[in-house]
Amino acid sequence: MEDVPLLQAAGRVIAENVHAPWDIPMTDNSAMDGYAFSSTTSVREQWVVAGFIPAGSEQTTLVAPGEAVKIMTGAPIPPGCDTVAPIEEVEQTTNGIRLVAKVTSGAHIRRRGEDVRANDLVVASGSVLRPQEIGLMVSLGRTEVKVYRKVRVAILATGDELLDAGSIPVSGRIINSNSYSLAAQVLEVGGEPILIGVAADSGEATREKILEGLHADILITTGGVSVGDRDFVKESIQALSGELLFWKVNMKPGKPVAFAILEEKPVFALPGNPVAAMVAFEMFVRPAMLKMMGHTRIFRPVVRANLLEEMKNGGGRPHLVRMQVTLKHGVYMATSTGNQSSANLTSLTQCNGLMKLDANTTITSGSSAEITLLDRGFEMGETAYGTS
Repeated sequence: MEDVPLLQAAGRVIAENVHAPWDIPMTDNSAMDGYAFSSTTSVREQWVVAGFIPAGSEQTTLVAPGEAVKIMTGAPIPPGCDTVAPIEEVEQTTNGIRLVAKVTSGAHIRRRGEDVRANDLVVASGSVLRPQEIGLMVSLGRTEVKVYRKVRVAILATGDELLDAGSIPVSGRIINSNSYSLAAQVLEVGGEPILIGVAADSGEATREKILEGLHADILITTGGVSVGDRDFVKESIQALSGELLFWKVNMKPGKPVAFAILEEKPVFALPGNPVAAMVAFEMFVRPAMLKMMGHTRIFRPVVRANLLEEMKNGGGRPHLVRMQVTLKHGVYMATSTGNQSSANLTSLTQCNGLMKLDANTTITSGSSAEITLLDRGFEMGETAYGTS
């Protein structure tokens, strides 16, 4: 946990209960620009105007029977008044004002404590702080709040074939995009990414970079975790006395995923193919990060959508199909993003959902299926592609 200024706490999980130190509002005040008076002391619903109370005034002078005061929104209701008539519901007379519309006794007054009472629990520990909670805490005198600390995530790419961002690719070499895709995913979850570079294809270089990554809360590696001659990540973790909890997952893309604990730090070894790395992050790293940062809702929303095409998986592993979801007339519709190769990053740029398609399964066009929504806003009925 850490104490941070309120503006740095937005979107984070609060780690303390916040109780109100005072009432809101602190006094009865006017909800309208108008005139304050006693509804029981008028003569033929007319009042003599005896003063003016602007917002921010501390006036406490008694208003005599038969008198009214002009008052602004938010100004305190003075003693002797129990009602406010909006400006548009009065007209000026020779000596003051009179009503031109029916005004109920007690109207247009915000009562002391009607929003918050002193000692009320206003923000519970474990809540995600939205703009409205930030504003409420400011109104209660807070400038800082205790929140769960952002998870620091070290990201290590592996492979002699990788070039730095900004390079021009040459035959046999590719630009290291995975580090940046994964860093962006870390940011989207609310964590702090730390790019620690690329490990060369050797056990010694891989071990050295893995140890560097243990300064963070989580280490992610990408590449070098399969069964090739130059895949050194898994054996390097074990050589450093890490506890390998699992390796290989029954899913596509993302089969060669490993998870280990090394020096009490979680290590997620993700595949090198771009799509496989990002999907594996979504399935394993994202929920872990959210849990570590105090969130209770750690999984994406799931909806049932009508399929616009036949979906077929003839393989022996469940397939996480990249889907394009739209909402039309209150009904979710979905189609695949085409080529589902683990190296085809554009299949993700066109995707806002994932559908689990079981092994050796065919789902006909027009059937419905559960789809995990990846884009924020969809749970509130927005569409990312096309219009409803």
